[in-house]
Amino acid sequence: FSVAAFNRVAQYDAAISNYLSAVTATDAAVPARAEYPAQMNSTFVKVMDLRYGENPHQSGAFYRDLHPVPGTLATFQQLQGKELSYNNLADADAAWECVRQFDTPACVIVKHANPCGVAVGAGNGDAYELAYATDPTSAFGGIIAFNKPLDAATAQVILDRQFVEVLIAPDYEPAALEYAQKKANVRVLRIPHGDGLNNFDNKRVGSGLLLQSSDNRGMTRDELKVVSKLAPTDKQFTDLLFAWKVAKFVKSNAIVYAKDNRTIGVGAGQMSRVYSARIAGIKAADANLVVEGSVMASDAFFPFRDGIDAAAAAGIKAV
Repeated sequence: FSVAAFNRVAQYDAAISNYLSAVTATDAAVPARAEYPAQMNSTFVKVMDLRYGENPHQSGAFYRDLHPVPGTLATFQQLQGKELSYNNLADADAAWECVRQFDTPACVIVKHANPCGVAVGAGNGDAYELAYATDPTSAFGGIIAFNKPLDAATAQVILDRQFVEVLIAPDYEPAALEYAQKKANVRVLRIPHGDGLNNFDNKRVGSGLLLQSSDNRGMTRDELKVVSKLAPTDKQFTDLLFAWKVAKFVKSNAIVYAKDNRTIGVGAGQMSRVYSARIAGIKAADANLVVEGSVMASDAFFPFRDGIDAAAAAGIKAV
């Protein structure tokens, strides 16, 4: 009881400190902004110890905010499966945040923090088949997330076809959970939908903390400005907006080739935008997917035309 009391007092003091630090600049050399207090006091509650960290020689634990944002990963309920690992949780967050971007049935498959397949379909089954077809090799052992309750038929197809580390959905048909029990080690997470979005992203560097507002901004067609003589078709505009949503979750330099509301090829995490563009084309070819007529989205800086030329050579028609 004494520990709980001290924790509660610490939370209360931290809340007051954050508020006052945000409205009063305590250091003229480092003025405070309303969203970035002069002193940062965060309160996290341990959810679980992890088997190990990113590598087996590292220890780890998972903490959530004292008041987690509705709909985010920290609100998950594990329904079955082995204990979650550090990498499971990191990849699960990427998969869940990506699939939350879509309103119609969507499936996202993540491997090593990058989407290897994303698609929108008439239902879960269609979305999964299209996402899986983008890169069946990488999908093995991946994290698979849906934005609609997972039906039994789709669950059976997934579990009969491939090894999956984690399944994520806002809910499950009882028959889907019953079938999942045949693969007892598969981690099944339920994350109820919520309108909440993370306010901040942070990253530890040395003995410091980088803090930024979360990348929550969407984009509409009205915001797109055509700067080429040839304008995209209505269909290409739709595919461009789809690809842009996916590119947000692909490590830079990110290249996403998409067509018909599905990924065709993904190039991620390369030091060169040109190599990312080439890799996206190579992965599409390996999956027997046709790049010709696709569109491209990228977060890369293009000071030269080389990356665009590489995409054009692969068959991209709009960027």
